[in-house]
Amino acid sequence: MIDPNHTQAEPSRLARYLKIVLIICLIAAFHFGGTWFVHQMNFQLFPRHDSILNTIVLGAIFLYILLMAIPFMPGIEIGLALMFMLGNKGALLVYLCTLAALSISFVVGKTIPPRLVYRFLKWLHLSKASTLVYQLESLDQQERLKFLNEKMPTKAAPLLLNYRYLTIAAALNLPGNALIGGGGGISLVVGMSKIVPFHSFILLLAIAIAPVPLWFFLYGS
Repeated sequence: MIDPNHTQAEPSRLARYLKIVLIICLIAAFHFGGTWFVHQMNFQLFPRHDSILNTIVLGAIFLYILLMAIPFMPGIEIGLALMFMLGNKGALLVYLCTLAALSISFVVGKTIPPRLVYRFLKWLHLSKASTLVYQLESLDQQERLKFLNEKMPTKAAPLLLNYRYLTIAAALNLPGNALIGGGGGISLVVGMSKIVPFHSFILLLAIAIAPVPLWFFLYGS
């Protein structure tokens, strides 16, 4: 259980800024480090590589699922490489792997104890956010939705919440969504919010991530 009576010494403004900068630097390191790693991989297959093609594809699949599931990590480059490499079959493979990776992120987010999120937000001295986590902890899905609708500070926020499935689908397909965590980060936050059931999220994913693989399946070859 979250302990709302836990007190914390009021930090200086400099200490707050330094913690936020540290988190931003860690996120940037994950993203650019992952991008560098992906660029080091050579996906050009020549005839002499035929004997190890299956090994290369298997390794790329595992790496793709891993990177897609982790927030702020660039996995789409590997997915595109697989689709170009394998043609129509690659499109179906990438589609299924993306579905698996984002489902994993959702489940991880759903199982993260709220007290850990609360402590992390308190460490960053984000009082309003940590208080919101505390208030939401004991509520079920419908109570959370009602509470959030009442507490949202702007008129647009309740609209996005009421049409949350469309909002999630748009975020997953938004160009440059790596800046807000990428598919893995978005799925993680949706899981943490506990306002979308798992079966509904899987159905949403199945539709939302289909356009690019479907295009490759029909025209990529």
